[in-house]
Amino acid sequence: IFLSTGSTVSELVVIGEVGQDITVPCHYNVRDRNGVTSMCWGRERCPSSKCFQPIIWTDGWRVTEQHSSRYQLKGNLQRGDVSLTIVNARESDSGTYCCRVEIPGWFNDQRINHKVVVKKARISTASPHTLTSEQTSAPGSTSESSSTVTRTWPSVSASEAPQTVSINLAVAHLDRNTSVSLPSQQHPERGLYAGIASCAALLIILILALFLT
Repeated sequence: IFLSTGSTVSELVVIGEVGQDITVPCHYNVRDRNGVTSMCWGRERCPSSKCFQPIIWTDGWRVTEQHSSRYQLKGNLQRGDVSLTIVNARESDSGTYCCRVEIPGWFNDQRINHKVVVKKARISTASPHTLTSEQTSAPGSTSESSSTVTRTWPSVSASEAPQTVSINLAVAHLDRNTSVSLPSQQHPERGLYAGIASCAALLIILILALFLT
């Protein structure tokens, strides 16, 4: 809020959000019952007299004219609290407002020009980031299992995109090569042939011996 005061006119800036109740302050000094006086609120800057586009009037004791139920005086009027409350503010409520307190006498009116700024309400656009991990056993293994783990992290800023990382772990099993030695097969034919050859040799020796004799 910025406030600068002059001899008769003050400038004030009030900032609020859409949907909120915004109070635009305005007060004047009341010493006794005779000090209570009429005042008005209007749109645009305070003119030389009265209020331009009046939205609410009071005779000092009660509200006598009200443009809309969204414009209310919730302060104690008899104590000089004529602050304007804008209920459920809209962007269209932004602009200049004039608080004019009618003080008896020439050029004694108290005038305050207010600049009201109504901004849009802040909306969170955060989106969660998801990390997904997968584990799968290799085909052909004795046991097969798979599991998925999901973790959600809060967003750091609305500009970051979701990130997904997939990790595949393959478990390979080595086959053991085993060799088995087979006993050598015995061939009975070989022994038979050896016996026949021995007999033939003896027979030849005998024949040669008889021939020499």
